[in-house]
Amino acid sequence: MNYSASDFRLGILGGGQLGKMLLQVTSRLSIKTNILDPSDDSPCKEICSKFTKGPLMDFKTVYDFGKECDLITYEIEHVNVDALEKLELEGIKVYPNSKTLKIIQDKSTQKKFFIKNDIPTANYKHYKSLKDLDTIKYPCVWKKTKFGYDGYGVKILKSNDDIKNLPETEFIIEDLVPFKKELATTIARNKSGQIEIFPIVEMMFNEVSNQVEYVLCPAQISSEINEKAKKIALKVSESFKQVGLLAVEMFLTHDNKILINEVAPRPHNSAHYSIESCINSQFDQHINSILDLPLGSSKSNFYAIMINLVGELGHEGKVVYEGIKEAMLIENTKLHLYGKSKTKPNRKMGHATVLDSNLENALKKAKKIKELVKVKT
Repeated sequence: MNYSASDFRLGILGGGQLGKMLLQVTSRLSIKTNILDPSDDSPCKEICSKFTKGPLMDFKTVYDFGKECDLITYEIEHVNVDALEKLELEGIKVYPNSKTLKIIQDKSTQKKFFIKNDIPTANYKHYKSLKDLDTIKYPCVWKKTKFGYDGYGVKILKSNDDIKNLPETEFIIEDLVPFKKELATTIARNKSGQIEIFPIVEMMFNEVSNQVEYVLCPAQISSEINEKAKKIALKVSESFKQVGLLAVEMFLTHDNKILINEVAPRPHNSAHYSIESCINSQFDQHINSILDLPLGSSKSNFYAIMINLVGELGHEGKVVYEGIKEAMLIENTKLHLYGKSKTKPNRKMGHATVLDSNLENALKKAKKIKELVKVKT
């Protein structure tokens, strides 16, 4: 498949900020891109080759969109996998493939996959409905099997009172894992089998919103634990045999075990730092891998901290950014604003990356940016 041919079309399902950052790579390589997204305000609308508005979970919409493309990828898991399966049967390439996506779309199926492939993960039990819920041990973790994202669809249950406000949906109950750190990495794999692994990073979460607030690269862990985490993450990648990116989220327990939390077959918030910190970012490597191009280095030679910029509480509507100029005065700082026209509490509206040769200095800069930049209406 010649991606540089004048009639080659890459289709991307989803037109959010991840799609926008993928388009910055395809533009550099002069690859024509078609985007399907349900929103007129998609950040990708004005910068792709062709924009189609439509629901990502509708079979006909996804199938018709895919028929006009030579290769399909996605920046969000919530897409119609049956349409992707049919497109594959008709000879259109989908990377990562529909089989991988089908496993990852359902947290119960994902858990079964981990266990089948001897991948360490927290114990769990699957429930079809709240009425099927039996005796559970508190504290534990409730997760919707489908359509959760950015901390939504996940809740720590501490007592029977916490069950009362849960939605009526299919779910799993996981053991609550006592952990020292939450870690992550991203693995790129092309069709030829070449693999590149990004540094192991440390994720720091906001306890209220359950969203990632800071990502620290590299994670502050021993070389032994770093190698253990890489080995397990690579085993996950090999089990899926994915082509494209696979983001792997992990727990480091108090007795120094690594447990896999969840995976995502696409660019991921935990690797945004790579745009500034690595010669080849996660977005470069996603495009390289799905087009079976050589994978360049994914190493980082700096301390890098990524700061999520989210909508302020109490603000919903047309977006106004405060503190941008002040933040840009901080040395070795790069801001990314996603171009979303409306904000709401905790919606991801942008991110900033700080580079430094000193970790303590980098953390001070990151916290200063968080104080300065406010997303309001």
